[in-house]
Amino acid sequence: MQKLPPSTEMCLIRSRKVCIAVITVLLCCLSVVAPSDAAASEVRLVLQITIDQLRGDLPLRFRNRFLPNGFRYLMDRGTYFSNAHYLHADTETGPGHATLVTGGQPAQHGIVGGDWWDEAKKKIVYSVEDENFPAYIKALSKQREQDPIGRAPTNLLSTTIGDEIYLASEQKSKVFAISGKDRSAIIPGGRVGKAFWLANGDFATSSFYYKTLPPWLADWNNKKLADSYRNKSWNLLKDRSTYWRKDRDDLPYEGTYKHLGRTMPKRLGSSDDYEFYRGLDHTIVSDELVLAFAKDLITREQLGKSEATDYLSLSFSSTDLIGHTWGVGSLEAEDNMLRVDQNLADLFTFVNKTIGLDKTLIVLSADHGVGEVTEQLQSLGFPATRIDPNAFTDHISKSLKSSFSTELDLLRTFVYPYLYLNPDNVKKLALPIDKVERAAAEASMSYPGISFAATRSDIIQGRLPSGQSHMLRIANTFYSKRSGNVHLVADQNAVLMHHPWHEKAGLHGSVWTYDTYVPIMFAGPGVPSQTVARLVGPHDIVPTIANILGIKPPSGSVGTVLTEIADCRAKQAAK
Repeated sequence: MQKLPPSTEMCLIRSRKVCIAVITVLLCCLSVVAPSDAAASEVRLVLQITIDQLRGDLPLRFRNRFLPNGFRYLMDRGTYFSNAHYLHADTETGPGHATLVTGGQPAQHGIVGGDWWDEAKKKIVYSVEDENFPAYIKALSKQREQDPIGRAPTNLLSTTIGDEIYLASEQKSKVFAISGKDRSAIIPGGRVGKAFWLANGDFATSSFYYKTLPPWLADWNNKKLADSYRNKSWNLLKDRSTYWRKDRDDLPYEGTYKHLGRTMPKRLGSSDDYEFYRGLDHTIVSDELVLAFAKDLITREQLGKSEATDYLSLSFSSTDLIGHTWGVGSLEAEDNMLRVDQNLADLFTFVNKTIGLDKTLIVLSADHGVGEVTEQLQSLGFPATRIDPNAFTDHISKSLKSSFSTELDLLRTFVYPYLYLNPDNVKKLALPIDKVERAAAEASMSYPGISFAATRSDIIQGRLPSGQSHMLRIANTFYSKRSGNVHLVADQNAVLMHHPWHEKAGLHGSVWTYDTYVPIMFAGPGVPSQTVARLVGPHDIVPTIANILGIKPPSGSVGTVLTEIADCRAKQAAK
């Protein structure tokens, strides 16, 4: 039987999915009761929540342990999409947040990774750096190199849903983004919003947003809320006997962060200010500080109180750093899930009192999933491995030198998921660039743990092999001005990351389902109560928000409106 062209095959698959979606929507709408006043009310606040590294199965596994007004408010009273997957290849924080707020893939929004090589600048560029806009960050004696660099959404190519809400309101809407990480606030904040993130125990912003540090922000930081944790410990929220992993603390494959150790409870204090604040970032405290700041900002800015729809992005980072440090299967991660739920219950209660949940459209998802710790999988007999980036790049460099009989280094650098060639040396040798790319790709695939390597030339000319879902993800991640010469795909359960990230206990970033799988939850005016198991993606979130609000989607949006919500809301409105 003749194989259908990939485009035709994809159309048939999409058609089948559309038919299933239509039937689901019809059944859903038939079960919806007459709209209440709450369902018919206008949305005053769009609250977009991102739980960094919340893999899609975790809400399902913890469901019976959640409070009735935290995750379960969204899962039981809203629409819960239980089978959502990213369609890009680099499942990291930057690309994930960009997709969540633009509805685009990296090919459209331009955030191809957390970092990438800039050939013109001859350096690795951080996704939200811009030296023209210095960040207002409290200086410490021990400082990360990137902290003093400016911060702005300059590298984001697409508008965001916050931008579009602001434009549609005749510039009356208020748009804010808060996170424990800078990129998780700056990207969702878009061009017109104000972004705030944790840095050295304070909430920081940059001159892109304010010419000088706002007095109210200085007043907030002067309260030194982070410092109130110096004499505190991270204790288990519940009785230890109730935890699944109560007897699996301090496992040999867990990591740690400095003074925090590998066992529960954890003393948070440290004599080194830098290590103390960074330690807080690796615990539940980061989320608690973000929550406290968000509640203050909602009150200060009177969000949801005007006729215009306001927008607030909250990205909680504790889950990610705890997963990186101790692993998704650790006692620390188990306790963290219960605390995330408690924080959500606190937030929703506050929003209900100050704005009203009947006037708030809440959307929750994650920027990526995560895999189990490599050494844990090995202990269970899985063929898991860690790829040493230094040994790997040394192999590529030597292979290229041998292939082209030269002492010149044809490899510039490796910034996951890309190999970047040295165009100057390629030119000196008068070599066709596609030939060098092919040699680098073949050398990569000969290395243990590398499943596939796609060349830049093949991606641009559409020569990727069909039949495997990650080929589409590779293409979706490609943006010509930032992507490298060879896109690498590691084997399943093989950790591939540039130094020093490959040393973390828990990691993500691959094309495989443990990293692409995330939850999507909607709740608010007119959103029906239902669980939907069909395959959807985070790129579908923003078009759905735009449809609900009756505004145009962001410029780079390629997602599809989630009809289970949109059609049911339309039927309610028509009654």
